[in-house]
Formats: sequence, structure tokens, C-alpha cells
Amino acid sequence: MIKKVGMTVKHSIFGYLLGEGFRNVFHNKKSSGASLAIMCATMLIFGLFFMIIENLNNAVETLESQQGMQVFIEKDASDAQIQQIGEQILQIDGVNNVTFVSKEDALNQTKEKLKNYQSLITGWDEDNPFKASYLVTLTDLKLSSQVQEEIGKIDNVAKIQSRDETINGLVTIANGVRIVSAVILTLLILISIFIIANTIKLTVHARRKEISIMKYVGATDSFIRWPFVIEGIIIGIVAALISILILGVAYNLITNAMSGSNMLNRMGLKLLGFSDMITLLVIVYMTLGIGIGALGSSISMRKYLQV
Repeated sequence: MIKKVGMTVKHSIFGYLLGEGFRNVFHNKKSSGASLAIMCATMLIFGLFFMIIENLNNAVETLESQQGMQVFIEKDASDAQIQQIGEQILQIDGVNNVTFVSKEDALNQTKEKLKNYQSLITGWDEDNPFKASYLVTLTDLKLSSQVQEEIGKIDNVAKIQSRDETINGLVTIANGVRIVSAVILTLLILISIFIIANTIKLTVHARRKEISIMKYVGATDSFIRWPFVIEGIIIGIVAALISILILGVAYNLITNAMSGSNMLNRMGLKLLGFSDMITLLVIVYMTLGIGIGALGSSISMRKYLQV
């Protein structure tokens, strides 16, 4: 019986604190709206950088998984010489596999990629501009420079096209985006905490008489403080949900528009789907929203609530 009464009291207290938190949100609509807008802006900008980094990481992983290079052969090389080149490449330490691509295969692949731009490929059937080549995959990407050096010593090798520079470039860009996003996100989080703190401050000021009475009749600091913390958390959660919705719609529109990108197709890359990132994004957004809301409220209460 005593346990049931204790549980009922706890539920009643929790219901009261939650109700007060919602009441505070709706009581200060303008301030809550400003806090919500700032937090949404923070999360949307964070989400933008987050998705850029995720796609860059995916591109790096895709290119690294291919771990290879393309070795072009001189046009005047005979079939026997072309075959010999393939055999020599396969014998080099670090080479995993060698795949031959004829001039005709290269032409057909390019025609397929440029099928919507027929004017660019007019006359290529009569005068094929492509060279035969070998696609070389490696056992370890770190051996790329060593393998290229050995391949360069083989006769009738016209050119070696490696993705090392592309991968290194993407890694550099990803690192730069991480630094920029960290700086911007830090500034926006500080602004959000400041706005939340001021929103709570206005609520505290408006209810200062009620708070004094509650303190006078024995209410603890925690009991008085929690509704305001809950107010900040509610604003944070709502901001997270709105931001996820906006980000999802915008990202899907962008990916649909870029789905036929020739640059991505040439590199064998594709953008991640929003569903591939949604779980991690929800976790991060909820943590960010609740954290900013609770922290802003706590700071405001500690600084302004004199009870």
C-alpha cells in the first residue's frame, strides 16, 4: 500500500513538472519561438556539414575499396605486346588483379555515359580516340606509388592514371570541412545556449512571485528548477524534429537532382541515401537538442533564480 502511494506521488510530481514545462513554453511564445528558430538554424547547418562529411567519407571508402589504377597502352602496340604487358603487371608485388579494357570497350562505355550528349561523340566510331588499357587493383593502397614506379618501366605503357590524388584530395576536403563545421557549430551552440538562457530568464522573471511563494511553503530548489529545465528540453526536442524533417526533404530533392551527375558516374560514386544516415542523425540531433536545452536552462537558473 505504501509503495503504491509512493509511486502515485512520484507520477503526480512528474506530471506536474512536465505540465509546467509545457506551460512555460506556450506562456512565452515569442521567446520560445526565437529559441526554436536559433536551434533549428544550428541543427540545419550542423546537418548540412554532417551529410557533406558522410558523403565525402563514403566516396573515400569507395575509391579505396577499388584500390587501383588504369594503365593505358600505346596505340601502336601489337596484340602480343598488349598481352605481355598484362602478364608483366600481374607479376609485380602488390598487384591483386588485372582486367583488360579494349579500345572498343572504352568507346562503348563512354558512349553510354554520354548518351545524352550525342554531339560530343560524333565521328568516334570511325576514328576511335581511346587507347587499350588495364585496370589494376592492389592488395594494399599504400603500395600504389611502388607499383606505379614498376609499371612505368614496362615498354609500351603510355600513361598511368591513379586515383591517389583524388582520394588524397577528398580526405583533405573532408578534414577541412570538419574543422570549419566544428568552429561554426561551436559558435551556434553558444548562441543557442545564450538564447535559451534568456528565454528561461524571462519565464523566471514573469513567475518570480509564484516561485517565492513555492520556496516559502517548502519547495526545494530542484522542484522549482525542473520545470524550466524541461522547458529547454522541450524546445530542443521540437527543434530536432523540425530540423530532421526539413533536412530530409531538402536532401532528397538534392540527391534526386544529382542522381544523373556525369562526374559522379565517371568516378563510380553515388550519394548516400537519407535513410543511410537517419539513425545516426536522429541520435545526434536529439542529444544536441536535449543537451543545449538543458544546459541553457540550467545556466539561466543558476545565474538568475534567487530563491
